[in-house]
Amino acid sequence: MLLKPDIKLNRVTDISTDLLKKYGIKALILDVDNTLSTHHGEVLTDGLEDWLCKMRENGVKLVILSNSKQARVEPFAKKIGLPFISMGLKPLPFKFSSARKLLGAKKCETAIVGDQIFTDTLGGNLYGVTTILLDPIKLESSKSFKFKRKIERAVYKIYKIKNTEVE
Repeated sequence: MLLKPDIKLNRVTDISTDLLKKYGIKALILDVDNTLSTHHGEVLTDGLEDWLCKMRENGVKLVILSNSKQARVEPFAKKIGLPFISMGLKPLPFKFSSARKLLGAKKCETAIVGDQIFTDTLGGNLYGVTTILLDPIKLESSKSFKFKRKIERAVYKIYKIKNTEVE
């Protein structure tokens, strides 16, 4: 079940503090591309600033972990005031450990949030944290991403991945 997320939602802004409390989550490791903004975009997804404020007000610790280079991640992280780790090598678990330690959180109170099964969900499950899979903000157009998304759709069917009921 390494490819099945614990929680499936549409957008990052669908993650509520009540949902996090239900799962005992106090810290979030966030992907950037197609999670907080479009792939290599700089524009924040609708409602992201308010969501970040709400998370901070409720004591949720946040860090960015991205497979992108520092030149991509750093300006975006500064824009939203979050620490970051670039060149994350997801799904390998090494940088997940670094991100969690940066947050000062236990594994059982940490979740990874991202849009890709084969990087974010697989990496989070290998590392042993809660996994929150989101729909991509905008589908990528490259052949490699189209191929990856096609395989992801098969995984969705195999594991019957559907949106988590939010109360």
